[in-house]
Amino acid sequence: MTRKEAHPLVDRQLYRVPDAVKVLGVGRSTLYDLIRQGRLRSVKQGRTRLIPASAIAEYVALLEREAAA
Repeated sequence: MTRKEAHPLVDRQLYRVPDAVKVLGVGRSTLYDLIRQGRLRSVKQGRTRLIPASAIAEYVALLEREAAA
């Protein structure tokens, strides 16, 4: 089994909403709320909402800063 087969969500640059939900461990509605609140960046390609891997990392860093405060 190759690395991509073992971890299909690893090393992506853009995540579709269902994949971002799995990576972050939140629900679909919560993910869209985070986008609406400006806490999680997203982009659109056609009709598809995509979450950049960098936006996920920034959101995790934001949570860590808030937890430390």
